[in-house]
Amino acid sequence: MTDLLYSEEEEALRAAVRDLLADHCDAPGVIARTESDAPHDLAAWKALTDGMGLAGLLVPEAQGGQGATHREAAVVLEELGRAVAPVPYLSSAVVATEALLECGDEELLGRLASGRTVGVLAVGLHRAPGTAFHSVRLENGTLHGELRGIADAAAADVLLVPAEDGGLYAVDASDATVTPQASLDLTRPLATVTLNGARARRLGAAEPAVRRALLAGAGLLTSEQLGLADWALTETVRYLKERKQFNRPVGGFQALKHRLAQLWLETVNLRAAARNAADALATGEDVEVAVAVAQSFAAPVAVHAAEEALQLHAGIGMTWEHPIHLYLKRAKADSIAYGTAGAHRSAVAELVGLQAP
Repeated sequence: MTDLLYSEEEEALRAAVRDLLADHCDAPGVIARTESDAPHDLAAWKALTDGMGLAGLLVPEAQGGQGATHREAAVVLEELGRAVAPVPYLSSAVVATEALLECGDEELLGRLASGRTVGVLAVGLHRAPGTAFHSVRLENGTLHGELRGIADAAAADVLLVPAEDGGLYAVDASDATVTPQASLDLTRPLATVTLNGARARRLGAAEPAVRRALLAGAGLLTSEQLGLADWALTETVRYLKERKQFNRPVGGFQALKHRLAQLWLETVNLRAAARNAADALATGEDVEVAVAVAQSFAAPVAVHAAEEALQLHAGIGMTWEHPIHLYLKRAKADSIAYGTAGAHRSAVAELVGLQAP
């Protein structure tokens, strides 16, 4: 049977990433950054990539990467979720990288693996794996059109753009107009990408590349949601042990114990689903089913955990200075990223032959 427990190497990686994020992504700093004109923390991104080489985890060593697996990338995303870190890791080191691995473009892949170039797949964040996505026109070797809901486009150096001829093209971000959109999740901003005669280089076929990229994105997003839920549970338990009412710790009240116990069960089950999805991506076995099952379960748990944290922190949880609002917004935004839970439940039904009458 597959061993879904964390290895010693994965635990060591977790500890290193958590220590780094404690130095670079403390809650007051993340909140202040969301209020600025530069929501992405490029200093934290540089530390993760230059200092630890994490941008190239999924890239083979022969192509300039670390030659690791999706299991290691999942551990990184758990910690990024715990810190709601405003870095384009999922967009560049997972989704764009998977698209380039499918296309086999070693030059651009090496640049992304180094972390010095941020790549973003210009497909709406809400698109589920295997569903239709928007494309732009190709005219005389240049691209024309508009693509909306592109996550982390503001931080991109290179955009991977699907065109109507069926190809996936690399476009320098400087040749595109990136317009910020109103985003619920201020730590993963969305933007509209407008191309008006942008020069482009064909990388390969768009459909298989986008499908592979979105499948990996959906599968590893569950690890981010796990990290978020785990933080919400841990911080809520800690707070309820400290807060007193009637000279007793609030956490000792039976009604709250039951709510926390239920949340713990949900988080443990989410960990199993997220680890299974990461392992399936790493081995290539039953990937579509594992990802769809994990995403069917992840969004409701992450949202529930953030909502319980907000409510059980009482008045302090409603303040802007407390980071809970960042976690709730990330959980809500993640609930529609790469397909809703309902869309993934429908995918599970179709994959295993459990169609409704």
